[in-house]
Amino acid sequence: MQNFTGPVHLPGTDGYENERLAWNRAVDPKPALVAEALTAEDVRVAVRTAAERELPLAVQSTGHGTVTGNEGALLLRTSRLKGVRIDPARREATVGAGTLWSEVLPEAAWYGLAPMSGTPGIGVTGYTLGGGAGYLSRLHGLAADSLVGARLVTADGELREAEGDLLWALRGGGGNFGVVTELTFRLHPVREVVAGMTFHPFEHAGRLLETYGEWAATAPDALSTAVLLMRGPDGGRLLGLRAFAAEGSERALEPLLAAAGPVLSGAHRAMSFAEASAALGPDHPPMPLRHRFELFRSLPGDLIAALLEAPVDGAEIRHWGGAMTKPGGPAAHRDVPFSITLSQDVELPHATGGTFLNFLTDPGRVADAFTPDAYARLVALKRRWDPATLFRPGLLIGA
Repeated sequence: MQNFTGPVHLPGTDGYENERLAWNRAVDPKPALVAEALTAEDVRVAVRTAAERELPLAVQSTGHGTVTGNEGALLLRTSRLKGVRIDPARREATVGAGTLWSEVLPEAAWYGLAPMSGTPGIGVTGYTLGGGAGYLSRLHGLAADSLVGARLVTADGELREAEGDLLWALRGGGGNFGVVTELTFRLHPVREVVAGMTFHPFEHAGRLLETYGEWAATAPDALSTAVLLMRGPDGGRLLGLRAFAAEGSERALEPLLAAAGPVLSGAHRAMSFAEASAALGPDHPPMPLRHRFELFRSLPGDLIAALLEAPVDGAEIRHWGGAMTKPGGPAAHRDVPFSITLSQDVELPHATGGTFLNFLTDPGRVADAFTPDAYARLVALKRRWDPATLFRPGLLIGA
């Protein structure tokens, strides 16, 4: 590609084989070529080249959100677009499109601030554009809600500042409207938190889940929790209670700990926000990922029974709500308090039918990640900003 300064990899080369792969090894991408952008101008060149050659354009940084094979596409890698700038006075961070949360955390912590992050090894951009439900989201909203600015290259090949409806669409609408080169988002004052995971006998799972369904209605917003049903190293089943407590909210965990029974291992302890993020979201090597993610308004007895009997290796029952219910961008069904993620595709009763873009692996369910009104608005904006459907993320608006 003329005037493209980064590496370009064609099929049959070592670079192609390395760079085409996503973190999610459940998909086997086979793009027409892979281009690694070094600058925002490289992004402009790639967008214009794809349009001129009538190639669909796919974008990837870490590849955690890749769910399709990108066959015949120009795959643009943004992993090298790094950089973190902290404005402590405004409590904002500006980052390059390829920046990881692990690169933001220490820079923000220097000022006693924290981003709306999740797992440290995940890219900031894909996480934020997909909504971003993290450890502080019950207290401060989704990561997408903290997005205050973005620079992106749109389908006409122009680099522009996102404003108005376009900025709204980026707050949870995914990579459908352009290639982001830089994001600016709010930071929040956080120093020490109480966080960790405790493991309990699986026989107490039903009692804990019943308690969890009732307890969640009055849980403090500063407390983020999840119940996990998993298999231990010996193949036996274990019950886990994950917690991330800010502002002294850890005392509210007592009813859950009582219902969960004796602690077999693990603890909830005081640590910095960055330490807690690493402890609760350790980096995993690339792996195949296909799961089922659903939303629920309550945890009735028959749902709990189905969960305990489901033929799956693992399940996460997470409490949402709090500040996530406040109006914001298009992301999420904001009034639904629970999600359940299953390691295998097993149906459960009482699912609302809604889902969340970051956790979606089925391209056929994109519309389910939004309310009907929000999705209709996103479709209209996709037609306005990308009338030829140049940008082809795996989770495509209006497909």
